[in-house]
Amino acid sequence: MIVNMSEKATEQEITHVIERIREAGYQPHVTRGVERTIVAAVGSGRRHEIEALQVAPGVDTVVAIAQPFKLVSRQVRPERSVVEINGVRIGGPEVVVIAGPCSVESREQLLDTAHAVRQAGASMLRGGAYKPRTSPYDFQGLGLEALKILREAREQTGLPVVTEVMSTEDVDVICEHVDMLQVGARNMQNFALLRRLATVNRPILLKRGPSATVKEWLLAAEYLLSGGNQQVVLCERGIKTFETEMRNTFDLAAVALARDLSHLPVIADPSHGTGKQSLIAAVSRAAVAVGADGLIIEVHPCPERALSDGPQSLDFAGFEKVMRALREPLRPTAVPRVAALSAQS
Repeated sequence: MIVNMSEKATEQEITHVIERIREAGYQPHVTRGVERTIVAAVGSGRRHEIEALQVAPGVDTVVAIAQPFKLVSRQVRPERSVVEINGVRIGGPEVVVIAGPCSVESREQLLDTAHAVRQAGASMLRGGAYKPRTSPYDFQGLGLEALKILREAREQTGLPVVTEVMSTEDVDVICEHVDMLQVGARNMQNFALLRRLATVNRPILLKRGPSATVKEWLLAAEYLLSGGNQQVVLCERGIKTFETEMRNTFDLAAVALARDLSHLPVIADPSHGTGKQSLIAAVSRAAVAVGADGLIIEVHPCPERALSDGPQSLDFAGFEKVMRALREPLRPTAVPRVAALSAQS
């Protein structure tokens, strides 16, 4: 349930509502907007006591939350959230680009990439220290050594660093070295990991599972927010369909839908979403066009030698080209073409 306080509600009236929500067996979550305050009653309790708050002083309306995800919903927080990572703001007016290799393979490889993507205009650096691989014989990452290299890259370039966390056992050591933790697609519904990450003081990048609905994706984010971590960024990375020409089918509509249903920032991963170098530029621009707050793109000094995800990684020149294209107006000929079609009809 959501208790919408009136514009003239006093702090005493807001505090009274918060106390009554606790007494009814719910957890109160307060959102203070520009004009009014919203208090969400989350959990299970005595619903009739919350409904009775309609007549409490300072209360405007009491309404039910329409979706199973509560704290993620725009009903609870109409204004969009901004997640800040060491000065980089995801969800603000600027499109944030996170770039780097799928996995950290060596010090030279990562540092060269970090300097190249920074020069091209990237705002953050990505790189895998621990890699979830389908085959146990594939490269699994350098672990702690990779974390130390990522930290050195941050010190040299000033780029905040994001890396994937696969296990609750690795959370503490990863937090010592990086600025943002990524929950990969395979772990989107690893609820033990989500509950642990809900307690850390680090932003979380939550990727959508390859077979997950948007609702399931947002419910995974709800685990993080309900546990106390409000610094969550959603990432659309493509889903499994019957299409075989691409690694995944990139769900552009999911980017727009997630922004419509949730206040959380949403970024797009065109590298995993397509699995093809040749499609990354076009899909990146399409994602921005439908409202993505940022992009995460795989970049490698020599993709043909990459130990993981070479076919979907851009080299330095290719990444710079994508960045230049993102700065250009989207479809500058679209308006004249539409006008021409209207004239013909």
